[in-house]
Amino acid sequence: MDQNIQQKIDNWLSGNYEQSVKDEINRLQKDHPDELADAFYKNLEFGTGGLRGIMGIGTNRINKYTIGMATQGYANYLKKCFGEDVKVAVAHDCRNNSRFFAETTASVFAANGIKVFLFEALRPTPELSFAIRHLKCQGGVVCTASHNPKEYNGYKAYWDDGGQMVAPHDENVIIEVEKIASVDDVKWTGGEANITIIGKDMDETYLDMVAGLSVYPEVCKAQHDLKIVYTPIHGTGITLVPQVLAKFGFDNVHIVEDQSKPDGNFPTVIFPNPEEKEAMSIGLKMAMELDADILLGTDPDSDRVGIGVKNNDGEWVLMNGNQTAVLAFNYMIEARKTKGLSQPNDMVVKTIVTTGMIDTIAKENNIACYNVLTGFKWIAALIQEKEGKEKYIIGGEESFGLMVGDEVRDKDAISAVALLCEMAAYEKDKGRSLYAKMIDLYVQYGLYKENLISITKKGMNGATEIAAMMQGYRDNPPATIDGVEVSELLDYDLQLGKNLQTGESWKINLPKSNVLQFILSDGTKISARPSGTEPKIKFYFSVNTVLTAPEDFVEAEKICTGKIARIVQEMDLK
Repeated sequence: MDQNIQQKIDNWLSGNYEQSVKDEINRLQKDHPDELADAFYKNLEFGTGGLRGIMGIGTNRINKYTIGMATQGYANYLKKCFGEDVKVAVAHDCRNNSRFFAETTASVFAANGIKVFLFEALRPTPELSFAIRHLKCQGGVVCTASHNPKEYNGYKAYWDDGGQMVAPHDENVIIEVEKIASVDDVKWTGGEANITIIGKDMDETYLDMVAGLSVYPEVCKAQHDLKIVYTPIHGTGITLVPQVLAKFGFDNVHIVEDQSKPDGNFPTVIFPNPEEKEAMSIGLKMAMELDADILLGTDPDSDRVGIGVKNNDGEWVLMNGNQTAVLAFNYMIEARKTKGLSQPNDMVVKTIVTTGMIDTIAKENNIACYNVLTGFKWIAALIQEKEGKEKYIIGGEESFGLMVGDEVRDKDAISAVALLCEMAAYEKDKGRSLYAKMIDLYVQYGLYKENLISITKKGMNGATEIAAMMQGYRDNPPATIDGVEVSELLDYDLQLGKNLQTGESWKINLPKSNVLQFILSDGTKISARPSGTEPKIKFYFSVNTVLTAPEDFVEAEKICTGKIARIVQEMDLK
């Protein structure tokens, strides 16, 4: 056993940890030393979004102690910034131990003299963001690992605008958390009177806000019997999605019973992620049997949304995140314009790895479209920066996230479900489907095809391998890909763009981020980005072509798909 790892283990065996924890360490030391080493080889990092990791004992795991130490550091920073009068909101999702972690978080905050609004039971992440703003809190936490597998849990930290923290607060909180050297530095109990339980009243306030986002309530009323199938995939969506659809006037909603009960074991799926076809398969079957108009699914903390629709041949297909974003952005732009609600200072926001089709749509409609780094905290930060000068309408990213209106400052699948159903009703009122609308948009703005490949590198060597891959691309960028010249290299870590033909360079005016983008002379874009929450490196591919007529779609899409496949093979990313 490495000496540093053994020292950490010995500290837990001799420290103020529960006897059951020490017994588990002794068992692993005897029976599974490699597993024990992985649990202690490093400290679980409190990153710019908080904590996320596998649950279990050890410094590299999510447990009572790592949660408590993180909360103590965050509490110290909140009091540094705001003095003694600090309020926070705390929520949690359906995962195993999430309630315990949320109560632990609330107790530590309260023991530090901080007023805590703790949700009575599981709630969607976007409601936590909304509650922070509504209750005028200085911060907040939701205990969730979003769409990760069942063995994971996590801790997302928020600031007073309802968004996850950005500079300087993110880095400053990390510094404060790292100062907590021992569990003995944590105030665990003693502030119970500072905890207030919240629930139904906040639900109603949030739902009323979402209902106010509707652009065409009269269409929802006319199409009240739109046949909707919804699955919460064992998550928090069941607490609010049926209610919000009822508020929008939809009364023909069918819940996927096998996935309706919150369950941190996610018994019907491997990955509780609406991006995964397997997670949506039970819902798809139900949608087929009922001949539904639309299928929707949300992840465990209800910040991601997946959508299924019938194609022009009547076959059910799942839209990818880019397609969903295109439909939603276009609807908010187009419907607001038709309704006379659009303003000259309207703006929309997307991330740098989300389809460029949105930029094209915004440009054609004279709407400002801003590109930010991956993560909704950057969308939230831009809203705050532009407040009073430009009117935020919608934001989104390719990973199945949308944020409609500015009352919530994180991705919100609850409002997204309602909006997508309104969009389906709007198109049905015109006698067509959302799929047909998508094809029409391709004809109007160009056919954009995207794909994502994630390569997982687990264990102690994973991070080193991922770093080596990124450095290799930086040091030796390809001159051509798929026979097409690479015209630009955008390095967001160096904040530098470079024309690889002329040598001309320019500054990228975004915060540093470990992302590389290759822009090809034909408009193809390839992005490489290590995940901030998982041991993965992600590669995003985007190609585009002209589509002259709807009937040419299938053939044109095949050409784009073939191009992406050749690029993947050439870059050896299989």
